[in-house]
Amino acid sequence: MNISVVGLNHKTAPVETRERLSIRADELTDTLCRLRNSPFINEGLILSTCNRVEVYIVSKETERGIDAVRQFLYRQPSDLHPKSQPLGISKEVLDPCLYTYTGGDAIRHLFRVASGLDSMVVGEPQILGQVQDAFEQARVHQSTGMLLNKTFEKALSVAKRVRTETKIAQRAVSISYAAVELAKKIFSELDQKTVLLIGAGEMAELAARHFITHKVSAMMIANRHYDHAVALARQFGSTPILMEDCVLGMTQSDIVLCSTGAPHYVIHYEDVLKVIAARQNRPIFLVDISVPRNIDPKINTLDNVFLYDIDDLQLCVETNLQARKEEALKAEAILSEEVERFTQWVKSLDVIPMIVALKDRAEAIRQMEVEKVVGRMGAITPRERELLDGLTTAVVNKLLHDPLTALKEETYSSNGNLMLEATRKLFRLDKK
Repeated sequence: MNISVVGLNHKTAPVETRERLSIRADELTDTLCRLRNSPFINEGLILSTCNRVEVYIVSKETERGIDAVRQFLYRQPSDLHPKSQPLGISKEVLDPCLYTYTGGDAIRHLFRVASGLDSMVVGEPQILGQVQDAFEQARVHQSTGMLLNKTFEKALSVAKRVRTETKIAQRAVSISYAAVELAKKIFSELDQKTVLLIGAGEMAELAARHFITHKVSAMMIANRHYDHAVALARQFGSTPILMEDCVLGMTQSDIVLCSTGAPHYVIHYEDVLKVIAARQNRPIFLVDISVPRNIDPKINTLDNVFLYDIDDLQLCVETNLQARKEEALKAEAILSEEVERFTQWVKSLDVIPMIVALKDRAEAIRQMEVEKVVGRMGAITPRERELLDGLTTAVVNKLLHDPLTALKEETYSSNGNLMLEATRKLFRLDKK
């Protein structure tokens, strides 16, 4: 039995190809069933995210199993077309996008994926949940067995160890999250702070998610189109306000994040002078992630006003990305250790049945020859039979000791598979 993975990701395939292979949750039952219909696939699991589609299998005949997965992917219908018209993807288009790993390389790849080391953003946390969901779905549909179950359980365990022993996921690597981290540096805790978001686009929505996660006390949302502010505020249990009420909203806010498409300043120096006076010089944190800028940079000269623009945040993101890459080196060392240990366990699954079979064959031969001798000797006492059994058993054990020791040791070397195959042929274990 061998573990293999065939797949593509954001590094090897454009989004158009990834879209065509993407598998929705409501399609998973039929898709896993089609995968397991192959006689060359003993266990199967599909990991499908926006950035990757990977098929993990266990097969007795590795090459045939891998070819079965490729044929499965060629026939995978496109989500962009009706089910009655499955177009699939041609071999010529798909093959250059696919990568294939087997054995220890497949295990290492899975461990890297689960740990966020193979992600578009190194260390991103979402992939761990996606791997766990894929594993749970495969188990629900009974498409995995002992080997894939153990492998994915170990992958999840390794990913959690990486996050515990490194800081790979602790630094902000998005503009919106960097804004939240800067706010935490200024105020230490955000649970007693009020936030005003000016703008209701994607960046503002991401920032809102991060602020809610950090349990801010209250949040207001203003937008040029009031109905957009209402929709976003409803999503996060916040308060919508009119754009003309922004100055009043700022007086009640500790953190103001501005992300609009306006081609001019929407927060002016004079506005913030009034806000600071109304707040009796309590600090206020302003973040401008708009391009062009929406907050007058002259505001940064005022006392108790902390203003950051998108360049400040981008520098923070780049610094954090470099720090994550340094942490990734520590994570790779952990992975090497875990892969080596787990690969040895997987290899032991082959050697143990071999040892048992060899011992059983030797014992069967011993018993058969003893019975022949006893038949020629005539009546013997129980004590004599005991001595005869003891003698022959000792001879067999001594003869097998060195071969079995070598078999155990060589199993973990690069020649392990050759040694197993040689043993099988030398002792004709296949015939049994």
